Amino acid sequence: MIQFQKVSLQRGHNILLEQADLTLHSGWKVGLVGSNGAGKSSLFKLLLGELHCDNGDLDIPGGLRMSHMAQEVPASDRSALDYVLDGDKPLRLIEQQIQQAEASHNMERLGELHAELDNHDGYSAKSRAAQLLAGLGFSHTDIERSVKEFSGGWRIRLNLAQALMCPSDLLLLDEPTNHLDLDATIWLEQWLRLYPGMLILISHDRDFLDNVVSHITHIERKQLQLYKGGYSAFEQQRAERLAQQQSAFEKQQQRITEIESFVRRFKAKATKAKQAQSRIKELERMEKIAPAHVDSPFSFRFNASDKMSSPLLTLYDADCGYQDTTILKSTSLSLTPGQRIGLLGPNGAGKSTLVKTLVGDLELCSGDRHESENLRIGYFAQHQLEALDLNASPLLHIKRINPKASEQEIRDYLGSFGFIGDRSLEAVANFSGGEKARVALAMIAWQKPNLLLMDEPTNHLDLEVRHALTLALQTFEGVLILVSHDRHLLRNTVDEFYLVANGKVDQFKGDLDDYQNWLLEQKRLEQKAEADAYSEAKPTEKRTLSAAERKEQKRVAAEKRNKLRPIKKKLEQLETLMEKYQSELDEVESALSCSSAYTDENKENLKKLLEQQAQLKQKSSRTEDDWIACQEELEELELELEDQ
Repeated sequence: MIQFQKVSLQRGHNILLEQADLTLHSGWKVGLVGSNGAGKSSLFKLLLGELHCDNGDLDIPGGLRMSHMAQEVPASDRSALDYVLDGDKPLRLIEQQIQQAEASHNMERLGELHAELDNHDGYSAKSRAAQLLAGLGFSHTDIERSVKEFSGGWRIRLNLAQALMCPSDLLLLDEPTNHLDLDATIWLEQWLRLYPGMLILISHDRDFLDNVVSHITHIERKQLQLYKGGYSAFEQQRAERLAQQQSAFEKQQQRITEIESFVRRFKAKATKAKQAQSRIKELERMEKIAPAHVDSPFSFRFNASDKMSSPLLTLYDADCGYQDTTILKSTSLSLTPGQRIGLLGPNGAGKSTLVKTLVGDLELCSGDRHESENLRIGYFAQHQLEALDLNASPLLHIKRINPKASEQEIRDYLGSFGFIGDRSLEAVANFSGGEKARVALAMIAWQKPNLLLMDEPTNHLDLEVRHALTLALQTFEGVLILVSHDRHLLRNTVDEFYLVANGKVDQFKGDLDDYQNWLLEQKRLEQKAEADAYSEAKPTEKRTLSAAERKEQKRVAAEKRNKLRPIKKKLEQLETLMEKYQSELDEVESALSCSSAYTDENKENLKKLLEQQAQLKQKSSRTEDDWIACQEELEELELELEDQ
């Protein structure tokens, strides 16, 4: 259990926490949310001992093993696999001691150390590290490459893998999905759900939070507010709390007005002086309620060009790639206004290649491309943030696009992107990654494109900006093509999906849940192909096994079969739970479909029904995720048994 007791924390002139209380229990998975600058990263530093409370106490159990994800990776000649293994410091210490014992020929100590290595699961460490790397999108050949060969985003993935490799009771992760694609995000989600320790997670991905955490801690007004459930449940509970707070605030303001009016009228009268003094004391004792405030500073839109043609852009029988290397073959697309397309596909399959081809950054290897005379492309990608002029302000960036626009017009426009007042005149060099992303979005929206191509636009964006971006994309009238690991954004902005895989671009007949099942099937097929290849690589000559070997083989097979039983039992339990939740959900939704549920006398019952509906949907979704993970584990074990 971790306890914050009356904790105050100040950084410079900024008070982040003031007399804050919070209790977190072992095994909880907690999402940490709050506005930029509220103190999320500082709270992590408190837990890690890098900062100390100015007042109050932070109680952390002695001997608690912590792991956290570093934000930077120095260039190194170490291989990716070794770098991840370095995360397991006890393992590295045992290995070092084994080397010393071997050098000194201390056989007794060597035996003890090998027993320690076995107890630490050291013999499977390389296999576990390789699985982490594979889950995060690294190929078999990548694991032997040196760290310095990887780009910044891939180095962050290495940091994440190292944090997951570290044995821990408390895992601290700060924006772990920022540099992940959708496949790696889904894999990480499943891994964290099975993590047995306490998890504290900073994330701006609401679907990720909903599917991983059991509680939300919100840093608000220098306090730590704890909510039960995922992010969606937090939103609902907070909205209810704010509504109650606003009602209490309005009643208190009315009472304050009444007291002040009474005091003004009767303070000077001897007969009423005592009552007036009593009212003044009541006013002094009154604990002031703050007004509820949830207004977002972001209200931007993507207005499409007035001129629109159909189709805007066509690719016919096009091979896409780089010079002599073809990534996508025989690609045909015809983009018409109103289309809203989400691109799905494994990492490295060619999603970014397709987007760059549509933008015109990559020429076709072969085939035809036809552009409408009215085509105006808006393109967002992470490398554009690096191309911003660091010495220029947001206002100057827009002024360069349209020199005729007045300064006031530009400042009003930038205000909708959160650059209020003189913030629009500051140099971009001083901006955070999220602020630079907003500058890039503002530049795109200013130019009124009719074809909008967005490659991972939510990296670095907080939840409020993501919400504003979702609303802006919903009202965009041109063609939208979106690559994103943010499933909430995909679900709420696109109407159809295209799958980029195996060198082809095809329409995907399904939703994101179907895509997740497709990924599991692809993984199963890959494992089967590897097993078949291994089987073919074995020598054709077979020797007769000894009685002891046959006995051992039967014992191992029996162990694996025994492992199947609890998994199958768990699957049955999960299936029963899913049926139960669906049955209860059907009853609740049936009750909600009745018009009588919405009458004034049934207001309280309606509130309960809506809460039950939200809870049942969340339970059903989590149970289904557990079922998928369990089914995958069963298939892997069955595949191993087939190889016996």
